[in-house]
Amino acid sequence: MFGLELSMIWAVLIAVAVFLYVALDGFDLGVGILFPFAKDARERDQMQAAIAPVWDGNETWLVLGGGGLFAAFPKAYATLMPALYLPIFLMLLALIFRGVAFEFRHHGRGAGKRWWTIAFAGGSIVAAIAQGLVLGGFIQGVVIRDGAFAGGPLDWLTPFSLLVAASLVAGYALLGGCWLVFKAQGELYERARGWVKQLAVLTALAMGAVSLATLGVDPRVTARWGLTMTSVDWPSFIKLAPLPLAAGAICFALWTRWKGEPLIAPYLLAVGLFAIGYLGLAVSLWPYIVPFAMTPAQAAAADNALQLMLYGALPMLPIILGYTAYVYWIFRAKVGDDAYH
Repeated sequence: MFGLELSMIWAVLIAVAVFLYVALDGFDLGVGILFPFAKDARERDQMQAAIAPVWDGNETWLVLGGGGLFAAFPKAYATLMPALYLPIFLMLLALIFRGVAFEFRHHGRGAGKRWWTIAFAGGSIVAAIAQGLVLGGFIQGVVIRDGAFAGGPLDWLTPFSLLVAASLVAGYALLGGCWLVFKAQGELYERARGWVKQLAVLTALAMGAVSLATLGVDPRVTARWGLTMTSVDWPSFIKLAPLPLAAGAICFALWTRWKGEPLIAPYLLAVGLFAIGYLGLAVSLWPYIVPFAMTPAQAAAADNALQLMLYGALPMLPIILGYTAYVYWIFRAKVGDDAYH
Protein backbone atom coordinates (compact mmCIF):
# COMPACT_ATOMS: atom_id res chain seq x y z
CA MET A 1 0.00 0.00 0.00
CA PHE A 2 2.83 2.38 0.85
CA GLY A 3 4.42 1.63 -2.51
CA LEU A 4 1.14 2.54 -4.20
CA GLU A 5 1.04 5.82 -2.29
CA LEU A 6 4.58 6.66 -3.37
CA SER A 7 3.81 5.89 -6.98
CA MET A 8 0.73 8.11 -6.84
CA ILE A 9 2.73 10.95 -5.29
CA TRP A 10 5.25 10.72 -8.12
CA ALA A 11 2.51 10.49 -10.73
CA VAL A 12 1.02 13.72 -9.38
CA LEU A 13 4.43 15.45 -9.24
CA ILE A 14 5.20 14.55 -12.85
CA ALA A 15 1.71 15.57 -13.98
CA VAL A 16 2.14 18.96 -12.27
CA ALA A 17 5.59 19.44 -13.82
CA VAL A 18 4.24 18.70 -17.31
CA PHE A 19 1.35 21.11 -16.81
CA LEU A 20 3.68 23.87 -15.59
CA TYR A 21 5.81 23.31 -18.68
CA VAL A 22 2.79 23.63 -20.94
CA ALA A 23 1.51 26.75 -19.16
CA LEU A 24 4.90 28.50 -19.09
CA ASP A 25 6.90 27.33 -22.08
CA GLY A 26 3.63 27.22 -24.02
CA PHE A 27 3.38 31.01 -24.13
CA ASP A 28 6.94 31.57 -25.34
CA LEU A 29 6.49 28.88 -27.99
CA GLY A 30 3.25 30.68 -28.84
CA VAL A 31 5.08 33.98 -29.27
CA GLY A 32 7.41 32.24 -31.74
CA ILE A 33 4.41 30.78 -33.58
CA LEU A 34 3.00 34.33 -33.91
CA PHE A 35 6.29 35.75 -35.23
CA PRO A 36 5.24 35.49 -38.91
CA PHE A 37 2.18 37.65 -38.21
CA ALA A 38 4.11 40.59 -36.76
CA LYS A 39 4.13 43.82 -38.76
CA ASP A 40 7.88 44.30 -38.98
CA ALA A 41 11.25 43.51 -37.41
CA ARG A 42 10.79 46.10 -34.66
CA GLU A 43 7.55 44.47 -33.58
CA ARG A 44 9.23 41.06 -33.54
CA ASP A 45 11.97 42.58 -31.36
CA GLN A 46 9.27 43.67 -28.92
CA MET A 47 7.75 40.18 -28.97
CA GLN A 48 11.13 38.63 -28.28
CA ALA A 49 11.79 41.05 -25.41
CA ALA A 50 8.47 40.01 -23.84
CA ILE A 51 9.80 36.49 -23.23
CA ALA A 52 13.56 37.10 -23.04
CA PRO A 53 13.95 37.01 -19.20
CA VAL A 54 11.99 33.79 -18.68
CA TRP A 55 11.93 31.59 -21.79
CA ASP A 56 14.89 29.35 -20.91
CA GLY A 57 13.81 28.88 -17.28
CA ASN A 58 10.40 27.69 -18.48
CA GLU A 59 11.99 24.60 -19.99
CA THR A 60 13.11 23.47 -16.52
CA TRP A 61 9.73 21.79 -16.10
CA LEU A 62 10.20 19.69 -19.23
CA VAL A 63 13.43 18.34 -17.78
CA LEU A 64 11.70 17.57 -14.49
CA GLY A 65 8.80 15.84 -16.23
CA GLY A 66 10.96 13.73 -18.53
CA GLY A 67 13.61 13.00 -15.91
CA GLY A 68 10.96 12.17 -13.33
CA LEU A 69 9.30 9.71 -15.69
CA PHE A 70 12.66 8.02 -16.33
CA ALA A 71 13.56 7.77 -12.65
CA ALA A 72 10.19 7.09 -11.01
CA PHE A 73 8.47 5.04 -13.73
CA PRO A 74 11.21 3.25 -15.70
CA LYS A 75 8.81 0.65 -17.15
CA ALA A 76 6.57 3.38 -18.55
CA TYR A 77 9.59 5.26 -19.88
CA ALA A 78 10.98 2.11 -21.53
CA THR A 79 7.61 1.47 -23.17
CA LEU A 80 6.74 4.97 -24.34
CA MET A 81 10.12 6.15 -25.59
CA PRO A 82 10.56 3.53 -28.36
CA ALA A 83 7.00 4.23 -29.48
CA LEU A 84 7.61 8.00 -29.69
CA TYR A 85 11.31 8.30 -30.51
CA LEU A 86 10.85 10.22 -33.78
CA PRO A 87 8.53 13.01 -32.56
CA ILE A 88 10.51 13.36 -29.31
CA PHE A 89 13.77 13.65 -31.26
CA LEU A 90 12.10 16.20 -33.56
CA MET A 91 10.90 18.19 -30.53
CA LEU A 92 14.34 18.28 -28.90
CA LEU A 93 16.01 19.26 -32.17
CA ALA A 94 13.49 22.06 -32.68
CA LEU A 95 13.92 23.34 -29.10
CA ILE A 96 17.70 23.42 -29.54
CA PHE A 97 17.35 25.15 -32.91
CA ARG A 98 15.00 27.84 -31.57
CA GLY A 99 17.20 28.33 -28.50
CA VAL A 100 20.22 29.09 -30.66
CA ALA A 101 18.12 31.32 -32.92
CA PHE A 102 16.79 33.25 -29.91
CA GLU A 103 20.29 34.03 -28.66
CA PHE A 104 21.65 35.06 -32.06
CA ARG A 105 18.68 36.85 -33.58
CA HIS A 106 19.10 40.24 -31.92
CA HIS A 107 22.82 40.22 -32.78
CA GLY A 108 22.16 39.63 -36.47
CA ARG A 109 22.01 42.25 -39.16
CA GLY A 110 20.22 42.22 -42.51
CA ALA A 111 19.94 38.77 -44.04
CA GLY A 112 21.45 37.19 -40.92
CA LYS A 113 18.70 38.57 -38.72
CA ARG A 114 16.03 37.41 -41.18
CA TRP A 115 17.51 33.91 -41.12
CA TRP A 116 17.48 33.73 -37.32
CA THR A 117 13.92 35.09 -37.30
CA ILE A 118 12.81 32.27 -39.59
CA ALA A 119 14.75 29.77 -37.48
CA PHE A 120 13.12 30.95 -34.25
CA ALA A 121 9.61 30.91 -35.69
CA GLY A 122 10.19 27.57 -37.44
CA GLY A 123 11.69 25.98 -34.33
CA SER A 124 8.73 27.14 -32.24
CA ILE A 125 6.18 25.78 -34.71
CA VAL A 126 7.97 22.45 -35.18
CA ALA A 127 8.43 21.99 -31.42
CA ALA A 128 4.71 22.58 -30.86
CA ILE A 129 3.77 20.17 -33.65
CA ALA A 130 6.14 17.51 -32.28
CA GLN A 131 4.71 17.87 -28.78
CA GLY A 132 1.23 17.48 -30.23
CA LEU A 133 2.30 14.32 -32.05
CA VAL A 134 3.75 12.94 -28.80
CA LEU A 135 0.53 13.75 -26.96
CA GLY A 136 -1.64 12.25 -29.68
CA GLY A 137 0.48 9.11 -29.83
CA PHE A 138 0.32 8.83 -26.05
CA ILE A 139 -3.47 9.21 -25.85
CA GLN A 140 -4.20 6.64 -28.53
CA GLY A 141 -1.98 4.13 -26.72
CA VAL A 142 0.90 1.92 -27.81
CA VAL A 143 1.18 -1.75 -28.68
CA ILE A 144 2.63 -3.73 -25.75
CA ARG A 145 3.50 -7.41 -25.52
CA ASP A 146 5.09 -8.98 -22.44
CA GLY A 147 5.57 -5.54 -20.90
CA ALA A 148 7.56 -4.10 -23.84
CA PHE A 149 6.72 -1.97 -26.87
CA ALA A 150 5.86 -4.19 -29.83
CA GLY A 151 4.58 -1.70 -32.40
CA GLY A 152 6.12 0.07 -35.37
CA PRO A 153 8.19 3.29 -35.47
CA LEU A 154 5.37 5.27 -37.12
CA ASP A 155 2.41 4.06 -35.05
CA TRP A 156 2.12 7.57 -33.61
CA LEU A 157 1.47 9.09 -37.05
CA THR A 158 -2.31 8.93 -37.36
CA PRO A 159 -5.09 11.40 -38.24
CA PHE A 160 -5.80 11.66 -34.52
CA SER A 161 -2.24 12.66 -33.62
CA LEU A 162 -2.16 15.18 -36.47
CA LEU A 163 -5.39 16.72 -35.16
CA VAL A 164 -3.90 16.97 -31.66
CA ALA A 165 -0.73 18.55 -33.09
CA ALA A 166 -2.68 21.21 -35.01
CA SER A 167 -4.80 21.91 -31.94
CA LEU A 168 -1.76 22.31 -29.70
CA VAL A 169 -0.24 24.82 -32.13
CA ALA A 170 -3.46 26.86 -31.92
CA GLY A 171 -3.51 26.59 -28.13
CA TYR A 172 0.11 27.65 -27.74
CA ALA A 173 -0.50 30.59 -30.08
CA LEU A 174 -3.42 31.60 -27.85
CA LEU A 175 -1.16 31.48 -24.78
CA GLY A 176 1.43 33.56 -26.64
CA GLY A 177 -1.14 36.13 -27.71
CA CYS A 178 -2.48 36.43 -24.17
CA TRP A 179 1.05 36.89 -22.82
CA LEU A 180 1.64 39.70 -25.33
CA VAL A 181 -1.59 41.38 -24.18
CA PHE A 182 -0.04 41.38 -20.70
CA LYS A 183 3.46 42.48 -21.71
CA ALA A 184 3.14 44.60 -24.87
CA GLN A 185 2.28 48.24 -25.47
CA GLY A 186 1.12 50.31 -28.40
CA GLU A 187 0.35 48.72 -31.76
CA LEU A 188 1.58 45.28 -30.71
CA TYR A 189 -0.82 45.29 -27.76
CA GLU A 190 -3.76 46.03 -30.06
CA ARG A 191 -2.58 43.46 -32.58
CA ALA A 192 -2.24 40.86 -29.83
CA ARG A 193 -5.82 41.52 -28.75
CA GLY A 194 -6.95 40.77 -32.28
CA TRP A 195 -4.90 37.56 -32.36
CA VAL A 196 -6.46 36.44 -29.08
CA LYS A 197 -9.98 37.06 -30.42
CA GLN A 198 -9.34 34.88 -33.48
CA LEU A 199 -7.36 32.21 -31.65
CA ALA A 200 -10.03 31.84 -28.97
CA VAL A 201 -12.48 30.70 -31.65
CA LEU A 202 -9.91 28.46 -33.33
CA THR A 203 -8.87 26.89 -30.02
CA ALA A 204 -12.48 26.27 -29.02
CA LEU A 205 -13.12 24.45 -32.30
CA ALA A 206 -9.86 22.49 -31.94
CA MET A 207 -10.62 21.44 -28.36
CA GLY A 208 -14.09 20.32 -29.38
CA ALA A 209 -12.70 18.28 -32.28
CA VAL A 210 -10.02 16.62 -30.14
CA SER A 211 -12.52 15.89 -27.36
CA LEU A 212 -14.89 14.16 -29.76
CA ALA A 213 -12.04 12.25 -31.41
CA THR A 214 -10.72 11.13 -28.01
CA LEU A 215 -14.08 9.50 -27.27
CA GLY A 216 -13.40 7.10 -30.13
CA VAL A 217 -9.92 6.10 -28.99
CA ASP A 218 -11.12 3.35 -26.65
CA PRO A 219 -14.55 2.21 -25.41
CA ARG A 220 -13.38 2.77 -21.83
CA VAL A 221 -12.94 6.48 -22.55
CA THR A 222 -16.44 6.73 -23.99
CA ALA A 223 -17.90 4.90 -21.00
CA ARG A 224 -15.99 7.17 -18.59
CA TRP A 225 -17.90 10.14 -20.00
CA GLY A 226 -21.20 8.31 -19.66
CA LEU A 227 -21.65 7.64 -23.36
CA THR A 228 -22.26 4.51 -25.39
CA MET A 229 -23.24 3.85 -28.99
CA THR A 230 -26.92 3.61 -28.06
CA SER A 231 -27.45 5.51 -24.80
CA VAL A 232 -26.24 8.14 -22.36
CA ASP A 233 -25.53 7.55 -18.68
CA TRP A 234 -26.93 10.90 -17.61
CA PRO A 235 -25.61 10.96 -14.01
CA SER A 236 -22.02 10.39 -15.22
CA PHE A 237 -22.40 12.76 -18.17
CA ILE A 238 -23.91 15.57 -16.06
CA LYS A 239 -21.18 15.13 -13.44
CA LEU A 240 -18.49 15.86 -16.07
CA ALA A 241 -20.45 18.40 -18.14
CA PRO A 242 -19.01 21.42 -16.22
CA LEU A 243 -15.61 20.82 -17.90
CA PRO A 244 -16.68 21.49 -21.52
CA LEU A 245 -19.07 24.23 -20.35
CA ALA A 246 -16.26 25.99 -18.47
CA ALA A 247 -13.99 25.68 -21.53
CA GLY A 248 -16.66 27.28 -23.70
CA ALA A 249 -17.15 30.10 -21.21
CA ILE A 250 -13.41 30.85 -21.14
CA CYS A 251 -13.18 30.90 -24.94
CA PHE A 252 -16.15 33.26 -25.06
CA ALA A 253 -14.55 35.56 -22.48
CA LEU A 254 -11.35 35.70 -24.57
CA TRP A 255 -13.31 36.24 -27.78
CA THR A 256 -15.13 39.31 -26.43
CA ARG A 257 -11.83 41.25 -26.25
CA TRP A 258 -12.90 42.99 -23.04
CA LYS A 259 -10.62 45.75 -21.82
CA GLY A 260 -9.47 46.74 -18.38
CA GLU A 261 -7.12 45.71 -15.62
CA PRO A 262 -5.55 43.39 -14.79
CA LEU A 263 -4.14 42.60 -18.21
CA ILE A 264 -2.75 39.31 -16.88
CA ALA A 265 -6.36 38.02 -16.81
CA PRO A 266 -6.43 36.82 -20.47
CA TYR A 267 -3.30 34.76 -19.92
CA LEU A 268 -4.71 33.26 -16.72
CA LEU A 269 -7.92 32.42 -18.58
CA ALA A 270 -5.90 30.69 -21.31
CA VAL A 271 -4.00 28.71 -18.65
CA GLY A 272 -7.37 27.79 -17.16
CA LEU A 273 -8.45 26.52 -20.57
CA PHE A 274 -5.41 24.23 -20.70
CA ALA A 275 -6.12 23.11 -17.13
CA ILE A 276 -9.62 22.06 -18.17
CA GLY A 277 -8.21 20.11 -21.10
CA TYR A 278 -5.69 18.51 -18.74
CA LEU A 279 -8.44 17.50 -16.32
CA GLY A 280 -10.49 16.11 -19.19
CA LEU A 281 -7.52 14.03 -20.28
CA ALA A 282 -7.06 12.75 -16.72
CA VAL A 283 -10.73 11.78 -16.55
CA SER A 284 -10.42 9.92 -19.87
CA LEU A 285 -7.22 7.99 -19.10
CA TRP A 286 -7.16 7.49 -15.33
CA PRO A 287 -5.70 5.35 -13.76
CA TYR A 288 -3.24 4.54 -16.55
CA ILE A 289 0.19 6.12 -16.92
CA VAL A 290 0.61 4.21 -20.19
CA PRO A 291 -2.91 4.38 -21.61
CA PHE A 292 -4.89 1.20 -21.15
CA ALA A 293 -1.75 -0.83 -20.32
CA MET A 294 0.08 0.27 -17.14
CA THR A 295 -0.98 1.98 -13.94
CA PRO A 296 1.49 4.04 -11.86
CA ALA A 297 1.89 1.18 -9.39
CA GLN A 298 2.71 -1.28 -12.19
CA ALA A 299 5.24 1.03 -13.86
CA ALA A 300 6.95 2.42 -10.75
CA ALA A 301 10.51 1.88 -9.57
CA ALA A 302 11.24 0.14 -6.27
CA ASP A 303 9.77 1.73 -3.14
CA ASN A 304 13.15 2.64 -1.65
CA ALA A 305 14.17 4.40 -4.87
CA LEU A 306 10.92 6.39 -4.98
CA GLN A 307 11.33 7.36 -1.34
CA LEU A 308 14.95 8.44 -1.75
CA MET A 309 14.10 10.60 -4.79
CA LEU A 310 11.17 12.12 -2.92
CA TYR A 311 13.52 13.29 -0.16
CA GLY A 312 15.41 15.26 -2.80
CA ALA A 313 12.40 16.48 -4.78
CA LEU A 314 10.28 17.82 -1.93
CA PRO A 315 12.75 20.50 -0.72
CA MET A 316 13.84 21.40 -4.28
CA LEU A 317 10.39 22.01 -5.75
CA PRO A 318 9.53 24.97 -3.47
CA ILE A 319 12.94 26.47 -4.25
CA ILE A 320 12.38 26.17 -8.01
CA LEU A 321 8.84 27.53 -7.72
CA GLY A 322 9.99 30.41 -5.51
CA TYR A 323 12.83 31.37 -7.83
CA THR A 324 10.53 31.18 -10.86
CA ALA A 325 7.96 33.42 -9.17
CA TYR A 326 10.72 35.86 -8.17
CA VAL A 327 12.01 36.12 -11.76
CA TYR A 328 8.53 36.74 -13.12
CA TRP A 329 7.93 39.41 -10.48
CA ILE A 330 11.22 41.19 -11.19
CA PHE A 331 10.54 41.28 -14.95
CA ARG A 332 6.82 42.04 -14.70
CA ALA A 333 7.07 45.42 -16.45
CA LYS A 334 5.76 45.90 -19.95
CA VAL A 335 8.18 46.03 -22.89
CA GLY A 336 8.33 49.06 -25.15
CA ASP A 337 8.60 49.23 -28.92
CA ASP A 338 12.28 50.18 -28.60
CA ALA A 339 13.31 46.68 -27.46
CA TYR A 340 16.82 45.71 -28.58
CA HIS A 341 17.26 49.16 -30.16
